[in-house]
Amino acid sequence: MKKLINDPRSVVDESVEGFGLAHADLVTVSADPKYVTRKDAPVAGKVGLLSGGGSGHEPLHAGYVGRGMLDAAVPGAVFTSPTPDQILPATLAINSGAGVVHIVKNYTGDVLNFETAAELAQAEGVEVRTVFVNDDVAVEDSLYTAGRRGVGGTVLVEKIAGAAAERGDSLDAVAAIGDRVNSNVRTMGVALSACTVPHAGTPSFELADNEIEIGIGIHGEPGRHKIPMENADGITDRLLEPVLSDLGISSGDKVLLFVNGMGGTPLSELYIVYRRAAQVLAERGATVERSLVGNYITALEMQGCSISVLRLDDEMTQLWDAPVHTAALRWGV
Repeated sequence: MKKLINDPRSVVDESVEGFGLAHADLVTVSADPKYVTRKDAPVAGKVGLLSGGGSGHEPLHAGYVGRGMLDAAVPGAVFTSPTPDQILPATLAINSGAGVVHIVKNYTGDVLNFETAAELAQAEGVEVRTVFVNDDVAVEDSLYTAGRRGVGGTVLVEKIAGAAAERGDSLDAVAAIGDRVNSNVRTMGVALSACTVPHAGTPSFELADNEIEIGIGIHGEPGRHKIPMENADGITDRLLEPVLSDLGISSGDKVLLFVNGMGGTPLSELYIVYRRAAQVLAERGATVERSLVGNYITALEMQGCSISVLRLDDEMTQLWDAPVHTAALRWGV
């Protein structure tokens, strides 16, 4: 294992510390318990927006803390849920009196720990709403979930719900727009190679040199099946067809197309995937109104990608376009 680390046990601590130093104009880092808040939190009269999960998916979630997106992010150990002892103080730190929305990827540990933290926060007088993200069409259940996994769509939920909170929407309205995005986005991914969790020291799963795994999760969970390596267009078609079928995309639909890298894939290859996905959508009569291409929710150094399609309405498009200023996503500021 070759990684730019000092000690596997200190990877998250040192990474979050470095993130805070690099972006001190945007965020404040709490070391114990570990969480990240936007520099000006809590923002008076504004609904707070908090997300979190295991580390190893950077820039998710800390990279999306800032104006127009998250007010706080709670990082767990690599591929491990944060604890209620982290989530609760982060929730309290961003509450201005308007309440807090938790955005939670549908993994068993995340769901349980965020539910516990929400109950504790409400016992302290903070109103909490929870948006669960479960956009992965690859499998219904996995080693980590009951139901579908939360994957690439998480970024889109956080951006659009974050813009709603920034414009002054109520607690229930922010949660409702988050739920609406989740209901209209689907994702599927592929792995060309496995990733190595620092404290494990070995790849998280096995793939032969000529194999790929279709339907992989963001922790190296099994997908639908292993197949021989194909060209980019063939892989893109395999990922996109289940997404479009599940979402029911038809002629006249307006969509956001998101091609996400899993951490180890060159941007040039992601654009080749985007090219084919855009062609298929055009053939279906759908219009790609907005796009996002790059490494936005990763699995350490895994090679591969995911494709997300979000069916847009006018309000979601407006909220997507709204100003955002975070370490990983910024425009309009």
